[in-house]
Amino acid sequence: MLTAFASQDGQIRRVTEPLRDAMWIDVLSATPDELELVSRETGLEIPTEAAIDEIESSSRLRTHKDVLYLSMPLVRQPETNPSTISIGFVLTPDRLITVRFAPSRVFDHFIEELCGGQVEANSSAHILTGLLEAIVDRQADALEQVRTELETVSHRIFCEDMANASGRKREDKMLRETLVTLGRVGDLVSHIRESQVGAGRIVPYLETATEAWLPKELHGRMHTLRRDIASLNDFDTHLNDKLQFLLDATLGFINIAQNNVMKVLTVVSVVGIPPVLVAGIYGMNFKFMPEYDWALGYPFGLSMIVFTALIPLAIFRWRNWI
Repeated sequence: MLTAFASQDGQIRRVTEPLRDAMWIDVLSATPDELELVSRETGLEIPTEAAIDEIESSSRLRTHKDVLYLSMPLVRQPETNPSTISIGFVLTPDRLITVRFAPSRVFDHFIEELCGGQVEANSSAHILTGLLEAIVDRQADALEQVRTELETVSHRIFCEDMANASGRKREDKMLRETLVTLGRVGDLVSHIRESQVGAGRIVPYLETATEAWLPKELHGRMHTLRRDIASLNDFDTHLNDKLQFLLDATLGFINIAQNNVMKVLTVVSVVGIPPVLVAGIYGMNFKFMPEYDWALGYPFGLSMIVFTALIPLAIFRWRNWI
């Protein structure tokens, strides 16, 4: 699908044709015919999905015949099933082409603001700068969501009920759910970090490569973008440390619950050994056992069984093991 925007009467409006007059062409999951059309109308090479997915810096940031070819990963669906999609930018002084292969709410929201006149779009560089600002702002929102989720998990783990956790079924379920939540949050943080690295590389490269024609008013916005990305990187590191701490704490509580279960099984097995020994002795079919002839032999045997079971319990209690 092709969506083109051109400046008309001082405002950015959607246009259908001719594409050669468009300031911004957004290429979304385009067919080969559409890609050929864009390339023919603009005279620019449109990168393929394989080229955009390349991870080396030389492939993501390059200049060919005064045309900038940029690419970066973008976080998608951070609230439900976080993943990353690769997006590409083809930038010239008078035109911007964005290439993507999946829908993005960041782009949809930016297009609404652009057509509503809320975004300055005097040139292709203005549009790309606005897009990068929208992407960084979306990353900040996702990190705020991560912080909220981690605070919820922290309150759940370090509540008073967990101080008396004993491996019950309800506690086991809560700990499993916590591990799943932490895994999903960790996946989201990883995707955000990857997107931040991509944006952090594009901004300084863009400033350097477009020094001859980048509008002066964008230098301040680029500087602000660099600072925002740096602050998000610091915040991302803090959240990653907290995530690791909560993961270690959750695994620690799981180990404590397992140890409590093993302790109960150990106590039961140790307490049961002496009575079994006594019952085994008096269950042997020897001819001469004096206790068989006692009138109180049976109560004596039962008393021995109970007494030998209480001795280990008393020892465990004395050592504060139970």
